[in-house]
Amino acid sequence: MSKNVRNLSARRGLDNRLFDRLAEARSEKKGLDQEVMHQISDEYLVGNANVYGAATFYDFLNPEQSNKKVFVCAGSACLLAGTQQALQQTLEQHFDPTSIGEVYCLGRCYENSAFHYHGLNYSGQAAAQITELKAGSVTTIADQYTVGSLGKGLLTAEHPSLEQTLKTLIQLLESDPEQLLEEITLSGLRGRGGAGFPLAIKLAGVKKENAEEKYIVCNADEGDPGAFSDRYLLEQKAQLVLFGMAISGYISGAQDGVLYIRAEYPEAISILQKAIEPFNRIFPHQKRNGERVDFKLHVVKAQGAYICGEETALLSSLEGLRPEVRTRPPFPTQYGLFGKPTAVNNVETLANVYAILSDGGMAFKVIGTAKSSGTKLLSLDSYFNNPGLYEVDMGTPLSVVINELGGGLKEPIKAFHIGGPLGGLVPLHKIADLTIDFESFASQGFLLGHASILSIPTRFPLLEYLEHLFAFTAHESCGKCFPCRIGSVRGKELLQKARAGNYQIDRELWDDLIDTLEKGSLCALGGGLPLPVKNAMQYFPAELGAYFK
Repeated sequence: MSKNVRNLSARRGLDNRLFDRLAEARSEKKGLDQEVMHQISDEYLVGNANVYGAATFYDFLNPEQSNKKVFVCAGSACLLAGTQQALQQTLEQHFDPTSIGEVYCLGRCYENSAFHYHGLNYSGQAAAQITELKAGSVTTIADQYTVGSLGKGLLTAEHPSLEQTLKTLIQLLESDPEQLLEEITLSGLRGRGGAGFPLAIKLAGVKKENAEEKYIVCNADEGDPGAFSDRYLLEQKAQLVLFGMAISGYISGAQDGVLYIRAEYPEAISILQKAIEPFNRIFPHQKRNGERVDFKLHVVKAQGAYICGEETALLSSLEGLRPEVRTRPPFPTQYGLFGKPTAVNNVETLANVYAILSDGGMAFKVIGTAKSSGTKLLSLDSYFNNPGLYEVDMGTPLSVVINELGGGLKEPIKAFHIGGPLGGLVPLHKIADLTIDFESFASQGFLLGHASILSIPTRFPLLEYLEHLFAFTAHESCGKCFPCRIGSVRGKELLQKARAGNYQIDRELWDDLIDTLEKGSLCALGGGLPLPVKNAMQYFPAELGAYFK
C-alpha cells in the first residue's frame, strides 16, 4: 500500500507535495478539516484513511492539539534546568490551561524557559512580556548565545559573502564531478548527525545508480533535546548548507534538493525560504562545454515528529505517507525519495563541503584525528558558566570543552548526557578519558552523536530522568515495530511505579526489556534508548539499586 501511495505522490512532484497539502488541511478553528482531507484524497487518488493516518501523526496537525494556543518546551534541557513549572504558571495567568500544549525542544537549551507562541519561539525572560506578545505590540525577541571555537574554526569563522559563495559554486560546476568526489573522499568527512557515515560513500552510491531522477535531502529535523548546532547553521550560515546541497547534487547527478526543516525552528524556515532564491537563479547552468546542469532547492516545513530525524521516516514524511521507519535494504541511495536514489545528509555535514572544496580535501583531513577528521560543533546547556555553541577540532579533550570553553559549571553535576536522548550518560569521573571524536566515545561505551552536552545536577533524581527518556521515546515512536512501541511504554510504567511508591523492579525482567529494545527495534530510537539506561545502571548502582530487586 505505501508503495502505491508513494508512486501516486511522486506524480505530483516536489512543487505540489502531498505532505504540504496535509498541513493545509489544518484549520485554526476546526483542526483537521474533514472536507479538505476528502478533497486531498480525491486529488491525489489515495484513500481517506491514508490521508487521515498520515496527518494525525504530527504534533502540530493532530486534532488533539487543535485548541492549543501556546506550547511549553518539554525537552530534556528545560526539564533538568527546572524552569518550566514556573513558566507554565506564568502562561496560565494569560491562557486557559487547556490551551497550553507541550513540544519537545525548541533549541533554546542555553537559557531555557522556552515556549512556542503564534508561530515563533521564545525563551529566557520572554515570558515576562507575554502581555505584549499577545497584544502584538512585540512580535520577536532576539535571543543571544555565545558562539566560540578552539582550533581551526571552519564553521564558526566569518563565512564568505553570498556573492563569493555563488561564484565558487559556478566555478566548481565546470569541474569534473569525479574529481570533486575524490576531494570529499580524501577529506574523510563523516556524517555529523550521529551515525558518522562518510559523505563520499553516499554521494558515490547515488552517482552510480542509473535513474532519471535523483535527490539530495538535507535532514534539518534536529530534534535531539539539548542540540542547537543545526539551528545555528540554518539561521546564521544558510549559504554554506545550500552550497553543500547544490554541489552534492552536481556530483551525484541529482536534480532536486530538499531541506526538511522542523516546524519547531520557524525562524530557520523563514531564513531558508529566502536564502534558496539566489541559488535557484543560477540553474539551469550552461557549462563551457555546452553541458546543462539542472538543480532546484526546495524548503519543506515539517509538522512536529522526532522520528523524522531518522532518514527513512523523513523520506516517508516527504512523500505524504505516515512517517514510519523503513526496513533496509534497500538503502536510500538505491530506493529513497519517491523510490529514487537519494542522499540524505545532516545540516552540519553539508555545511563542511565549502571548506573542503575551497581549500582541498587534505587541508580538512589533517584537522582532527586519523579516523575523525575536521571539526565538530558542540551545544552546551545552561548549567555551564559559558553556555552556547562551540566548535572544536576532532580529538579535543572533553575536559577542555567543559572547563575552558564552558567555563566550568554553576552547580555540582553528577553526569552529562551527550549526543541526544539516545546518547551516552557520562559520569563526571569519565570526562578525563574522552576526546571529541567518534572512536573515543565508542571505545568507552558512549556515543558522540549530535554532540549536545546536557548536565544532570547532583540534586536531580536519575530515576526521574530515565523515566523522562522512556516517556520521550513512547511519545515519539512511529509505532511500526513492537519493541519500541510497546517496550518504551512498559519501561516508563515500571519506572513510574518504582518512583511513586514501595515497588521494586524485577532486574531480570528489566534486563530482558532493555535487551529486546536494543536488538529488536528497527531504528535508533528504540535501539538507542538502552545506551543511556545501561550507562546509568553501570555507573550509578548506589542511587538506582534501591528501585530494583
